[in-house]
Amino acid sequence: MRGRRRLRTTFRTTAAAAALLCVAALPGCSADGSPAAARPSAAAKPKPRPKPVWNPSPASVAAVGDSITRAFDACTVLSDCPEVSWATGTDAAVNSLALRLLGPGRLPGNSWNLARSGARMAELPEQMAAAAAERPELVTVMMGANDACRDRAEQMTPVEEFRASFAAALAKLRAGAPKAQVYVSSLPDLRRLWSTGRVSPMGRQVWKLGVCGSMLADPEDLGAAAEERRTRVRDRVVAYNRVLREVCAKDTRCRYDGGAVFGFRFEGEQLSPWDFFHPSRDGQARLAELAYRQVTRE
Repeated sequence: MRGRRRLRTTFRTTAAAAALLCVAALPGCSADGSPAAARPSAAAKPKPRPKPVWNPSPASVAAVGDSITRAFDACTVLSDCPEVSWATGTDAAVNSLALRLLGPGRLPGNSWNLARSGARMAELPEQMAAAAAERPELVTVMMGANDACRDRAEQMTPVEEFRASFAAALAKLRAGAPKAQVYVSSLPDLRRLWSTGRVSPMGRQVWKLGVCGSMLADPEDLGAAAEERRTRVRDRVVAYNRVLREVCAKDTRCRYDGGAVFGFRFEGEQLSPWDFFHPSRDGQARLAELAYRQVTRE
């Protein structure tokens, strides 16, 4: 019996000493002498933040989109005028995004306008593939107004089809130019354009020729049905802009404009004097300013 008591006493004394030694000398042990690996070390250094991917000074620019990027009706009636395009134009008065970023001497061979008047989002994957082939450092996107601007509101592109086409377009770009940055412009507020242009008798006559019928048809009709139609078109534009923001947010090299173009109030002199709907030369200059602020923002 004495031997057993002596053995138990010796064991307890040895365990207590080991625990004391562990606490005093080994900060990785717990108070009972067991490892405390789950507890973070006070000496652990915080992980460095990853460097931002966005380069505010790209050396080449490709533009994709529709008639706005082709500067349709900005210089002459029913004609593209890409030299005054907000994205890649050479006109000093507009001072396009590419002109601000690259300077006039570097535009040839370093900027490409691949947009097409009348294009809808379903065409964007093809345009993006063409842009990727040029290996640009920046691609500008302004596409989707024609998906809402149909003869009738019922013909507008469904939102999920719009989303699928935009996602496919970014995938096309990434397949051919994985490091290209993308600046995505929001779509303009078509209802505000109607409100601004409808005061012009000439504008109302031109709109009868079929300009964006879903929004601009019967511009002087303020009845409930006409107002509901215009609201439906505006809501679809808002939904398209949400898609642009959400899909862009999944790509670390994509930057959405935060609704800057949608929120911009185009005044009379900033609309085409021929159709009172597309941006004029001055309107193109305002788009260039908005884009430059977003692209160069740190």
